Amino acid sequence: MVTLSPQLQQRLATPLQIGSVAIASRVLQSPLSGVTDWVFRRLVRRYAPDSMMYTEMVSASELHHLRQLPKLMEIDADERPISIQLFDCRADFLAAAARKAVAEGADTVDINMGCPVNKITRKGGGSSLLRDPQTAAAIVRAVVAAVEVPVTVKTRIGWDDNDINAVEFGLRMQAAGAQMLTLHGRTRSQGYTGKARWEWIAQVKQALSIPVIANGDIFSVAAAVRCLEQTGADGVMCSRGTLGYPFLVGEIDHFLKTGKLRQPPTVVERLECAREHLIMLADYKGVRGIRQARKHMAWYAKGFVGAADLRDRLCRLETVEQGCQLLDEAIASLHQSSSLGQRRQSESPQRSPTFVST
Repeated sequence: MVTLSPQLQQRLATPLQIGSVAIASRVLQSPLSGVTDWVFRRLVRRYAPDSMMYTEMVSASELHHLRQLPKLMEIDADERPISIQLFDCRADFLAAAARKAVAEGADTVDINMGCPVNKITRKGGGSSLLRDPQTAAAIVRAVVAAVEVPVTVKTRIGWDDNDINAVEFGLRMQAAGAQMLTLHGRTRSQGYTGKARWEWIAQVKQALSIPVIANGDIFSVAAAVRCLEQTGADGVMCSRGTLGYPFLVGEIDHFLKTGKLRQPPTVVERLECAREHLIMLADYKGVRGIRQARKHMAWYAKGFVGAADLRDRLCRLETVEQGCQLLDEAIASLHQSSSLGQRRQSESPQRSPTFVST
């Protein structure tokens, strides 16, 4: 059973203050490359109306050479609060990109200093900045000087086990003008393996005066509460736990505000959400959206009888009609199984309960 201690409830009762911006939720949706586009954010927002959303990370270098803003930066006025995340290693490019992000409607600008992917780190961006705190601080100073909205940083606890510098790095980002730090409790070398080391998040929280958001292994309401209790963080950011489950941010937010668990979606409701996700992606991005939908459909199709076969077929879908037919058939089968089970239960004779000693 998940419980919310009075101390934690009191600590999280006020809005999350990011510089001049107040957020009425302590649960944030992480920026995820290839995932957190306008369509995905809209689904998350449905269940978490107060939470901060993040775009996919945008390359400041690519933005410098584009005449038009990329679709990655497309946001709606009704999806605020919203942050646009940028990455690069050049302060001037990031400052210029930040100005464009604010003009597009971003409430805050987030700088990615945690991405572990080689194609990002070998060019000096992402988590490679952990090994170059001087450049990282110069980037924050330049972006802070360029825009009037709060500037935030998302990073990791260090490059590897021999180079964990989360506290020192966090202090430098704060001194440079960052208004919030989101910390993923893994090193760059870990990638997404092993366990997130929340104890480092606790140390950073104790050292910094700006809000610290805990990230890593937040897959449930219970995990979010444990993380907040252990780290003293000002909030949590959900990442992989939302893949195929855009309900998670809202579930955690609801519990932190009320102390009550929200009824989780049924398998049928999850598949109905998958169907809507597919249609929206196709409408928004055309053929490219259908291709991108395959991975989302695979994430939705888990945890029920027949999921593996459905997942395999959805991973190869070519049209919206094909995907909808597969999902409709799965939903109908689940309805039939549920009705059959209920009928059998009502027809079975009542028996005294049997207790088995173990």
